[in-house]
Amino acid sequence: ATLKGTLISIMVSNRFVHNSFVFTGCSDTEKEELYGTDGEEVFHSDFIGKKGLLTLPDFADFVNSTSYDGFYEQSVGSLEVCRNYLDIQIKAYSGSDEKTEPPHTSIYSKYDVMVGVENDLICHMTGFFPPPVIISWTKNSVNVTEFMNSQYRPNHDGTFNIFSHLKITPEEGDIYSCTVGHKAILGQPQTKTWEVDVALPGVGPSVFCGVGLTLGLLGVATGTFFLVKGNNCY
Repeated sequence: ATLKGTLISIMVSNRFVHNSFVFTGCSDTEKEELYGTDGEEVFHSDFIGKKGLLTLPDFADFVNSTSYDGFYEQSVGSLEVCRNYLDIQIKAYSGSDEKTEPPHTSIYSKYDVMVGVENDLICHMTGFFPPPVIISWTKNSVNVTEFMNSQYRPNHDGTFNIFSHLKITPEEGDIYSCTVGHKAILGQPQTKTWEVDVALPGVGPSVFCGVGLTLGLLGVATGTFFLVKGNNCY
């Protein structure tokens, strides 16, 4: 893979400094260009949809969408340059040892789980170098292909992270798995599983509270009875 990054520091007045970055990456199978500020992605090029996408949330109104007009077309040119460098570097570094870092993988649901209600299952891989990672999903041991992967995003330490999203409608007992392959773990892919295990509303606390209240009232009644009997003895 060929990776190129540029970091730009911008001072706003005399109080705040913002770090903007540009990342371009390519390999035999992957291509990417993204722009960001202060560690957050702002814009990336969707080479499949052939368009640029702003990726900050709607409330980030300080980003002017027209500021990125023409950036997708520019990224197409950057990608061609990246691929030229890729060919050169493959020849120059053929046979050399490349430092690699394996991914750390976790799997979780986007929302609280309710049986029969659509949800998103997310597989997050981070800390790996270099891209790419190979991602696959199963449901009840059957491969599924209806998932979407995010862009590769750089971490502060030079490694990368990526999210994979699978839309699900969970049913009790379903078991999902996310399997990740990477050159640092050849022959030993990581697999994380996630099982639908929705707890039914418990009656235990209510029962214990009811029993406790009943015993308390019985104690008060018993104490009152003996107090009255004791007074009648005089």
